Amino acid sequence: MKKNIIAMNASIMIGLGSILAAPSVYAESISNLEKQKESIQEKRSGVESNISETEKKIDNLQDKQMTAEDQIAAIEAKIAESAKKIDAKNAEITQTKKEIEALKEEIKVLKERIAKRNEVLKERALSFQETGGDVNYLEVLFGSSSFGDLVDRVGAVATIAEADRDILKEHELDKKALEEKQKAVETKLARLEVAKAELLEIQKQQKQQKQEKDALVKKLKQQTEKHEHEKMGLEEEKSNLAAQERAIKSAISLEHQRLAELEAARKKAAAEAKKRAEQEAAQAAAQAASQASESKKQSTSSGYSAKSNSSSSSPSHSSSNVSSVPAVSSGTFTRPSAGYVSSTMGERWNKQHAGIDIAASGTVPVVAAADGVVSRSYFSSSYGNVIFVTHSIGGQQWTTVYAHLSSRQASEGAVVAKGQQIGIMGNTGHSYGQHLHFELHKGAWNYSKSNAVNPLNYINI
Repeated sequence: MKKNIIAMNASIMIGLGSILAAPSVYAESISNLEKQKESIQEKRSGVESNISETEKKIDNLQDKQMTAEDQIAAIEAKIAESAKKIDAKNAEITQTKKEIEALKEEIKVLKERIAKRNEVLKERALSFQETGGDVNYLEVLFGSSSFGDLVDRVGAVATIAEADRDILKEHELDKKALEEKQKAVETKLARLEVAKAELLEIQKQQKQQKQEKDALVKKLKQQTEKHEHEKMGLEEEKSNLAAQERAIKSAISLEHQRLAELEAARKKAAAEAKKRAEQEAAQAAAQAASQASESKKQSTSSGYSAKSNSSSSSPSHSSSNVSSVPAVSSGTFTRPSAGYVSSTMGERWNKQHAGIDIAASGTVPVVAAADGVVSRSYFSSSYGNVIFVTHSIGGQQWTTVYAHLSSRQASEGAVVAKGQQIGIMGNTGHSYGQHLHFELHKGAWNYSKSNAVNPLNYINI
């Protein structure tokens, strides 16, 4: 009998030991959550630092862009000035060409005049050659009939001789003027052509400079857009980290609540165990007085044990089968929706597809893949209606993403259970056709999605 009492007390102490050990398990879970919270805070700090650095890069690029645009404006002003100068030179060249055309007419007249003089001079030369030149004049003089006629003939000869000299002199002057005019106009035209060529070369260099500056501005704009896109991604990552931090804080609070409830249950269980021990002791004393009552007490003790065993059994859970809702699996994660896998994780459209797509028609419920806290529930330009759920499983943080939903049924901070409906499959955001884009991250979600893992390796779909 004494051995039986000792055995009972030992079993009670073992039960108490397991109950007392439970708070340390939960305390360890809270410690893990606290570590996760600190890790997220560090990541947030790092993301904020990256945002600050990205903003500095954007400011620097914008300053360079403004400088380049000012330089382009100055170059464009120079190009416009060069164009005016080129237009002026073109006008001068046009005028000079008109002068050349006018000079050609003058030259034509001069050539005709020179040709006529050449004919006269040829006749003079022929006459001189045939008669010996001065003989003609002597014949003219000696052929006079009177002194008066002689005087007239002398005057006529002198006039003819003077006319010949004038013709020769005028002939030489016309030829010289013609040569000078031709030379002057050709020199002027050549000078204008050289000046125009120089201006065209300057303008060409200016246009080349403008093209280089335009290319620089374009490059700066592209870099600015890239950094602005990165900044948007970092800000979204910062928001997600903040939401995850809130979710973990909520999980810590819930864990503390569970711990408080467990402590209350532990105290209650300890009090009941003590009462049972006292009852067992009283029953043992009564058994020593009477064999019959001992038998009865043993029967009572056996009944109590059966009752105790009955009370410790876990209640059965029943679940109603809802149309299109996938059955909750026994693994760590359950299938998030009904349908077929239309796209797997990997390279797609020259980009990394960081999750899987599950497609189905009609009204298709979407459920939480595991117990957790909703860290984000909002509308994204790319994800559309999206829900992020943060999970703490065995000391490891996980994040699941449910995108392109037609509607969301879980708000930020909400605690969701595995298999609980959180939305309806849809086609919002950057999506082509109704489907659920599902991501699984071992750790926190980040813009580069470096923590993404293949859901098909963890969930039976």
